[in-house]
Amino acid sequence: MAVNSAHAPGGGVLIHAGESIILFCKNVVVDFDDVRDCKEMHGDKKGCLYLTTHRMIFTHDKKGDKFVSFSFPFVTLQEVELEQPLFGANYIKGKVRAQPGGGFSGEARFKLTFKHGGCIEFGQAMLQAAKMAGRHTSQGFAPPPYTPYQGNVYPAPPPAYTPPQQGFYGWVPPYQTFPDQPPAGSVFVQEAPPPYPGLGGYPAPPGYPPQNGASAPSAPAGAPPVGFYTPGAGPGPAYAPPPPQPGYWEAPPQYQKKND
Repeated sequence: MAVNSAHAPGGGVLIHAGESIILFCKNVVVDFDDVRDCKEMHGDKKGCLYLTTHRMIFTHDKKGDKFVSFSFPFVTLQEVELEQPLFGANYIKGKVRAQPGGGFSGEARFKLTFKHGGCIEFGQAMLQAAKMAGRHTSQGFAPPPYTPYQGNVYPAPPPAYTPPQQGFYGWVPPYQTFPDQPPAGSVFVQEAPPPYPGLGGYPAPPGYPPQNGASAPSAPAGAPPVGFYTPGAGPGPAYAPPPPQPGYWEAPPQYQKKND
């Protein structure tokens, strides 16, 4: 987990190369407890919640606040539960372990409240995605250290990809419950891949070895294309060529580096 690590310099959500957004939900409130060494995490924060192939990402709606984004990698989550109180909105609760260098130490309890519904469907999808990602994680996998990204950041391709009919290896996320998509121009991609396994378990390129000596699994047969999903969208013109390797996004032509 890391504070203020999942947003682009000018705003918008920032994902890794090879990471894709599965679900997007607005009007979510996050509240942290048992946090003593990060004042930015104190108090309720309202914003957007993304479920990706590797983690959950929360982005704060309030402009100018010191708390801008929060990353919940699946490998950092513990004791996650769905709660349906008799009175009040449903919520997801759990614990998130800190990544070394991620803005706070130890662990923190969190509560995600869905003001406009969708908590149960989102929570079930998150647990399923985390379970599938866990197949590619060695037992006792520790959160990798967080290193601020200093490379190039690119606008993500428009909705050129759609998920396969069979979903992710037979699992179809509840797209009908979350028909919205991230606002145009609000999703950005960095060149570095995730430092931890995801739903597909794709191997990282050279320079990004698995943590704790875990072996990098090969991409499963029939792996879905990478990109962010637009519910209800049909096939569209490709904004960028297909990834050169399964699970890795290639920058659009106008952003690619040219050799002199």
